Amino acid sequence: MAQGKRFRAVRELVDQGTRYGVDHGVELVKKTANAKFDESVDVAFRLGVNPRQADQMVRGALSLPHGSGKTVRVVVFAEGDAARAALEAGADEVGADELINKINDGWTDFDKAISVRNLMAKVGRLGRVLGPRGLMPNPKTGSVVGPEQVAEAVREVKAGRIDFKVEKAGIVHVSIGKASMKEEQLKDNLVALAQLLLRLKPATAKGTYVKSVALSTTMGPGVRLDANEVVRVASEAR
Repeated sequence: MAQGKRFRAVRELVDQGTRYGVDHGVELVKKTANAKFDESVDVAFRLGVNPRQADQMVRGALSLPHGSGKTVRVVVFAEGDAARAALEAGADEVGADELINKINDGWTDFDKAISVRNLMAKVGRLGRVLGPRGLMPNPKTGSVVGPEQVAEAVREVKAGRIDFKVEKAGIVHVSIGKASMKEEQLKDNLVALAQLLLRLKPATAKGTYVKSVALSTTMGPGVRLDANEVVRVASEAR
C-alpha cells in the first residue's frame, strides 16, 4: 500500500504527454527519486537503426565525465607484470587459468571483465557463461587490451566507464549516474553519451536517428525528453 501511494505521488509529478527539455527533465527525474537508497539514473535512447543488420549495430564504451556513481567490481584475465599492474590499479580479482575455471564453474560476482589479448583464446571458452550476462571482454568496448594498457583500462572502468550495445528493438539503455549527483553532473553525463551516439551513427541508417530519449530512476516513472533538443544540445556542446 505504502509503495503504491509513493509511486502514485511520484508519477503525478510527470506528465507522460510532455517531452521535457534537457534541464527540466534532469531536474524532474531527480525529484522522482525518493526511495530509501540512492537510486540509479538510467537513460534509454531509441535509435532509428536495425540491429539485425551488421552495418547498423551501434556499440561502444564511454568514460562518463562525472563517473557512474557506482562501485564497479572488476576482474582481469592476465598474468605476470600485467596481472600485478591490474591489481595495483584496483582490480578486484586477477588471474588466468584458475580464474577462468572459477567462472566456468558458475562464479560471476563481478560487474566488468577485462582481458589481455594473449589470453582471449582461453577466455573465449567462457562465452556461454559471460556472453548472456554482457560480461564477455570485447576489443570494440576497450575490454581486450595489450599488457601495457591493462592498468589504464582498470582505472577507466573503476572511474565509471560504461559499455553499451543497441538492443533488438533499437534501444540503447545505460545508467548515467545516481540520483544523489548534481543536476549539472547528470546533464554532462547524458550529453556525453548523446555525443558519442551521434558519432556512431551508421552510414546506412536512414530517416530520424534519435527517435526518443527517456530518463528514469530505479523506482521512478519515465521522464520523456525532447529528442530534438537532446540532439541540439549534444551537437552544440562538441
